[in-house]
Amino acid sequence: MKKKSLIRSTGWMNSTLVALAILVVCVVMVSPARAVEQSSSTADIRMGNLQEVFEVGLKFHGHKCPAMPLGLRAGIAAMNALGVERSKDKELFVISETGKGHAAGCFLDGIMTATGCTYGKSNIDKRHWSKMAFTLVDQQTGKAVRVSLKPDFFENALKSPFVQERKAGVPPQDIKPEITDPMVARILSGSESSFLEIGEVHSVPVEKSKSVFTAKRCAVCGDLTFVNKLRVADDGALVCVPCSGYKD
Repeated sequence: MKKKSLIRSTGWMNSTLVALAILVVCVVMVSPARAVEQSSSTADIRMGNLQEVFEVGLKFHGHKCPAMPLGLRAGIAAMNALGVERSKDKELFVISETGKGHAAGCFLDGIMTATGCTYGKSNIDKRHWSKMAFTLVDQQTGKAVRVSLKPDFFENALKSPFVQERKAGVPPQDIKPEITDPMVARILSGSESSFLEIGEVHSVPVEKSKSVFTAKRCAVCGDLTFVNKLRVADDGALVCVPCSGYKD
C-alpha cells in the first residue's frame, strides 16, 4: 500500500511540475507580445492617425507642400525619442533653427502641429539660423533631442520639380497636384530614417518662469499692458515699450 501511495504521489507531483512548466512557458511567450502590443499602443497614441494629423496641419498651414509634412514627421519622431505626449500647455519646448525668407520654412508649421509648441503658449523659440533642424525639450525632465533633415535628402529635395516651380514664382497652392501629391505621399509613408537625423537624447537646463497676471494702463496711450513690459518714464510714469522710446 505504501509503495502504491508513493507512486501515486510521485505521479501527481510530476504532473503538477509539467503543468507549471507549461504555464511558465506560456507566460514567457505571451509577455513579450503583450509588451510589444502595449508599446505599440503608446506609440499610436503619441502619433495618432498620421493622416488625421496631416489634415489638421494642412488646415492650419493653408496649402499642401512637402515641407509641412516633413515637420510633422520630425516632430513625431522627436516626441517618440523622448517618450512624451503632445504638449497641452508648456510641457514641451521647441528650439527651432529655421530662419526667415528661405525655402521650406513651412517645416516649422509641421513641427508646431505635431508637438503642440506654439508662439501663443510661448513654448517655441526661433533662432533664425536658416537650418532645417530643431531641438525638442521635455520641460518636466530636462531631456532633449535634436532632429534635422539629412543633408543628402534635403539637397535632392531642393532640386525637385516642386521647388523649381517655387523658384519660378508659382505659389505653392497653384502647383499642380501631380507634382505635389506624390512628394507628400512619399513623406507620409516613408521610413523616417531615410530623411531624418535623430540625435542622442541628452539633458539640458530648464528655466522655469511664472506667468504674469498683473497688467496696468500705459500712462501715454492707455493700453492695458502686462507689468513685465512697462517702462518707467523720466517723470516716473509707467509706459508701454512703444511709448517709452526703448526697443524692448
